[in-house]
Amino acid sequence: MIYLQLFIEFFKTGLFALGGGLATLPFLMELTERYDWFTKAQLTDMIAVSESTPGPIGVNMATYAGFHTAGIPGAVTATMALVLPSILIIVLIAKFLSGFSENRIVQAVFYGIRPAVAALIASAVFGLFKTSLLLYTESGTLTPAWGIILLALITFVLLNIPRLKKLHPIIFLIFGAVMGILFRL
Repeated sequence: MIYLQLFIEFFKTGLFALGGGLATLPFLMELTERYDWFTKAQLTDMIAVSESTPGPIGVNMATYAGFHTAGIPGAVTATMALVLPSILIIVLIAKFLSGFSENRIVQAVFYGIRPAVAALIASAVFGLFKTSLLLYTESGTLTPAWGIILLALITFVLLNIPRLKKLHPIIFLIFGAVMGILFRL
């Protein structure tokens, strides 16, 4: 049963998360509310791992979430379910779009999808901001995680120094990991 649920949820995510991997975040946040597969804190860890491993972030997150939920079969199920809608849509588009590519309605549809994708990504960024930089107290209120906020600001400043901007992103990930370990953030 868990594999069918994983398949259905990640198929829907793959079908409606237009705009790339970050557009899957609102769907994954919704999964944390509907199922006990993973928490929002674990989702933040998934995002960090998915961003720092090779491959598309959405696929990496589906694999991680599926593995966390149901082991290797869950990882395979979630990943396949996420990419299947794209494969089917690409095959259909390849077959039929050549005749519709200049159609004004098709162009208007794609133009209209852009703001929705931007809103999905903005929503995901806000949710990620809230999960990453704010902490829930025992009473259930949100409080700023000042150490994490300071680390984010330092990293932001470092990323805007021209000489440091040329460094590979892995350097900043390692810096953040070391600071997190040293200061137990």
